[in-house]
Amino acid sequence: MIILALDTAGVDCAAALYDSGRNTMLGEASDMIGKGHAEHLMGIVDRVLDQAGVALSAVDRIAVTVGPGSFTGIRVGVAAARGFALSLGVPAVGITTLAVMAEAQRLKTPGRPVLAAMDAKRNEIYLQAFDADGYALDEARAVSIEEAQAFAAGFGGEITGSATPLLKPDASGDHANHFPISIVARLAAAADPSSGKPKPLYLRGPDAKPQAGFAIERV
Repeated sequence: MIILALDTAGVDCAAALYDSGRNTMLGEASDMIGKGHAEHLMGIVDRVLDQAGVALSAVDRIAVTVGPGSFTGIRVGVAAARGFALSLGVPAVGITTLAVMAEAQRLKTPGRPVLAAMDAKRNEIYLQAFDADGYALDEARAVSIEEAQAFAAGFGGEITGSATPLLKPDASGDHANHFPISIVARLAAAADPSSGKPKPLYLRGPDAKPQAGFAIERV
């Protein structure tokens, strides 16, 4: 299965092409642009297809990061993913940034549970815990810094994401909400395509609906 993965949820504008049957990345590109994802994304996709030497028509599944992250950027990525899926007649799946960050950390520290924590500003933190095998232990949610600190104090695992210094004052190193686009593509291979069209993950306000990241079947 050939998967085209897109990420516009943060400062990066990224795409990757992954052959899940051979477990091989065929091409990937990422530019740190901050803003302007709508104008930049199609060029990134073209670069990846050229790099891989694969036609867009060969893609079997689309994957896209659905947040939390930049409201505008996420909408750009989700709209593009839905458009590609409709024109190609293939499924599209949404992958949360919390799940991707947790997986990136899990690969660095195998055998350890991971708490993904993003600084949501407004004195809040986006939070979700995953076990050592990558399964979500709870739902993605926006909580106060105090609630997140209390949860992190009793969490026996790794913490990753921009909110790490707020939860672990002695943390060192870079804690930006950054991850390789290749992880989005690999997670998408295990995602459940019957879970519906990808849509932005809203964790704030009256329309916020807690979600467990995405449906995944690990084999």
